[in-house]
Amino acid sequence: MALIQNVVFTIGHSTHPQERFIALLREYGITALCDVRSNPYSRINPQFNRDDLKASLQRSGIKYVFLGKELGARSDDPACYDAGKVKYDRLGRSDLFQRGLERLQRGMRHYRLALMCAEKEPLECHRAILIARHLADLGIDVQHILADGRLESHGDALRRLVQMLNSSEHDIFRSREEVVADAYLRQELRIAYDTSEASRKKAITKGVGA
Repeated sequence: MALIQNVVFTIGHSTHPQERFIALLREYGITALCDVRSNPYSRINPQFNRDDLKASLQRSGIKYVFLGKELGARSDDPACYDAGKVKYDRLGRSDLFQRGLERLQRGMRHYRLALMCAEKEPLECHRAILIARHLADLGIDVQHILADGRLESHGDALRRLVQMLNSSEHDIFRSREEVVADAYLRQELRIAYDTSEASRKKAITKGVGA
């Protein structure tokens, strides 16, 4: 069956009130939300805890599906880590991640999809640096819904990333593909899940609350 459409949206729930978040989804005709958080809960923004969000979406006529197991940034597979840090190339090649991509492609036949994670800025999130990269490689148009409601194409987001990292798409010594691949890698090193960093933050949090 041919895809009805060839676009997937992404969005970060950030600190939006739930009503504003759902309004953004409606603005772009989203009919199914794919939650790609590894842990679908938030102490800071409890309005986006899995059960509460699912119920609110259903009341608004939007389907909810949890894909954090398949497409989350915190893999349970030790083979996806190096020195305690997730490696996106390994995660992207894993059978589970590939099954997640296949589920998205099947879902596109029936729904207008948005991938949701927590971060406000797509470039600070694996939804752009990992998932969107693979979707774009499959020829799928990825559009990021920004916090102010504007859309940013994944191509424009990549150009912004290259500029942020003080690189140039017109490097005479490297192809554009090489420049973009380097930008992806440098950003991955900044944002990829690190078990040692997570343990340190957890210890600090416990210390503060002691």
